[in-house]
Amino acid sequence: MTVSITDVAEATGVSASTVSRALRGRPGVSEEMRARIVTVAAELGYIASRSASSLASGRTYTIGVVVPYVGRWFFGTVLDAAEKVFSSAGYDVLLYNLGSPEARKRFFTRLPIRKRVDAVLSLLIPDPDEATALRSLDVPLATTVGGARPGFTVVGIDDRDGAESAVRHLVNLGHRRIGMISGASEPLHWTTPLDRRQGYLDALTDAGIEPDAALEADGGYTVEGGERAMTELLALRHPPTAVFAQSDEMAMGALRALRRHRLRVPEDVSVVGFDDHELSEVVGLTTVAQPVAAQGREAARLLLARLGDPDARTPHPVEMPIRFVLRETTAPPNTGRQW
Repeated sequence: MTVSITDVAEATGVSASTVSRALRGRPGVSEEMRARIVTVAAELGYIASRSASSLASGRTYTIGVVVPYVGRWFFGTVLDAAEKVFSSAGYDVLLYNLGSPEARKRFFTRLPIRKRVDAVLSLLIPDPDEATALRSLDVPLATTVGGARPGFTVVGIDDRDGAESAVRHLVNLGHRRIGMISGASEPLHWTTPLDRRQGYLDALTDAGIEPDAALEADGGYTVEGGERAMTELLALRHPPTAVFAQSDEMAMGALRALRRHRLRVPEDVSVVGFDDHELSEVVGLTTVAQPVAAQGREAARLLLARLGDPDARTPHPVEMPIRFVLRETTAPPNTGRQW
């Protein structure tokens, strides 16, 4: 037979409400009585009902996670790390994958997440109307992409500085014709491509190199897109001697395109990525490493901390450290290059 909270109350000689307060750590119960109730509940094999606990506490014990591309490595890694933190704290995850403008519009129009979650981890950057909609949920909000915004706990990195360090490395090697494989920010309002492009431009300007729009190609943050973009750059009359890819996945696509064209890396073309993807070391890719999983864990931890203290103020943005990782895909330019 299933043991109920009434059984525990009868065995300890107190009311069911007292048992409930004791087991949920609420005030109004002496430590001696709380210990006795916990012991009796364990001896009887009492397991608190999730639905009953939800009714008593007003919580759903569910965290909503909004993702633009659940199948992409970055978002999948953040989600996996965050889910482990939530799960260990007794929370389930309700996932919304908004990979198209239609899905995104439908979500923010209907807002199906309302009253179904205790907090939201948003891995997309909302426009002003979307941010207002999320704040109207009146639950803690967190994100790992984009800069500071009112009402959101932000955990992220300095994308601009990371990109600048990557391009500066190529400049210091002697490269002057440096291409960039980027990803469009529209229609999902993603600021990462813009910040990393600005870092690219900053490094060129600091080196006295005039930016050339012809050296920029859109790779869509995929391996296939990176291969396509690298092929476009190789078709130029004066191709770049080095390329900065805004993600390691696009950099891997670039490496594939260079191999298909029988070009050597780094002897003919140098390549730098960004992220330190789990396969980057395998292919020897020079890159800017960011702690992707750690960002997911920290965002989840901060969300749970706010749930534990609803009156706490939204913490200041947390900037995680990045580092430059030198591997085998960069070298000084080949002055004798004939192609």
